[in-house]
Amino acid sequence: METFDPTELPELLKLYYRRLFPYSQYYRWLNYGGVIKNYFQHREFSFTLKDDIYIRYQSFNNQSDLEKEMQKMNPYKIDIGAVYSHRPNQHNTVKLGAFQAQEKELVFDIDMTDYDDVRRCCSSADICPKCWTLMTMAIRIIDRALKEDFGFKHRLWVYSGRRGVHCWVCDESVRKLSSAVRSGIVEYLSLVKGGQDVKKKVHLSEKIHPFIRKSINIIKKYFEEYALVNQDILKNKESWDKILALVPEIIHDELQQGFQKSHNSLQRWEQLKKVASRCQNNIKNDKYGPWLEWEIMLQYCFPRLDINVSKGINHLLKSPFSVHPKTGRISVPIDLQKVDQFDPFTVPTISFICRELDAISINEEEKEENEAESDVKHRTRDYKKTSLAPYVKVFEHFLENLDKSRKGELLKKSDLQKDF
Repeated sequence: METFDPTELPELLKLYYRRLFPYSQYYRWLNYGGVIKNYFQHREFSFTLKDDIYIRYQSFNNQSDLEKEMQKMNPYKIDIGAVYSHRPNQHNTVKLGAFQAQEKELVFDIDMTDYDDVRRCCSSADICPKCWTLMTMAIRIIDRALKEDFGFKHRLWVYSGRRGVHCWVCDESVRKLSSAVRSGIVEYLSLVKGGQDVKKKVHLSEKIHPFIRKSINIIKKYFEEYALVNQDILKNKESWDKILALVPEIIHDELQQGFQKSHNSLQRWEQLKKVASRCQNNIKNDKYGPWLEWEIMLQYCFPRLDINVSKGINHLLKSPFSVHPKTGRISVPIDLQKVDQFDPFTVPTISFICRELDAISINEEEKEENEAESDVKHRTRDYKKTSLAPYVKVFEHFLENLDKSRKGELLKKSDLQKDF
């Protein structure tokens, strides 16, 4: 993808919101079939405008109102909030305490900066192909648990546009969950605990939960190439001292000597596994447990969730199809069938798809000089002819599954109401 120039953003956003944003699919998602009256109208939207001007508690009557406002305001960022008891744009007119967040998708936010203590290639907002595997593992681990352990069907994974991923769980029953239940779910999905001052952040006991075993099985598929080759986590003394801080002191000296004689992270990891296994067989002490190797793998690879984003019903989260103002990349849905192939560096930037659109428009003007078309028809066709098309298709597939599920539930209800 071409380099993005932030100074072009205001003009690019005008074109993007006028011609390329997939409004009909977007409205179809947040309206959830229109089966609940005022569901869309009571949804909060937040816009961040140029120069960090922040506008909360916006709401819209319908798709047309949303389109008009987005094209008028050209937001640099769009956040989606909860469905409230009253229209958010009227929240100041409601009696004190009456304006309450009632429903929202269960959301997860995974940010690469939370892995800075365990990745060697990048830090802060930077990412590269060597550390992106952390996001791949996170999606696989969390999505498996949401699907198999909790039975959630409708999960939309989205690239943030810069350094992380978001998940929107959209099942009807999930949208009604209380903050307490959301907290319980995110607690279940969290293993890495402790701030910067805590060296050992994962502690396992002999009774390993199936969730942890299944997560380890996923990590094992990536660990050698990701951690030992690409991250080279045992490359030198500075690196391996971090790992020695996670194992019992009685084997430090033996590992230090062995590591110095070994030539790379692969050899040192094999040595650590042998010494740890022998140590665990000799020490009858639950403090260390028999799972030393797993604790290290989990600390270096297990998903790190922003708990506050998930547990708060009224918490805002960046909208799919937003544009990241720093990278210019579109916040696109991720195809769960192709998680391993997803590459954030090939995600289209706003400048790239607008240039594609310009090229298409010039060609079509030459072919159809005398043909007039409506804006709606133009826009529908426009995104389909740019690099945004495959990502909108992933979104449409997600929406089709939501529709099928909703129709199935309505049929069940109608069958139950029949008198025989």
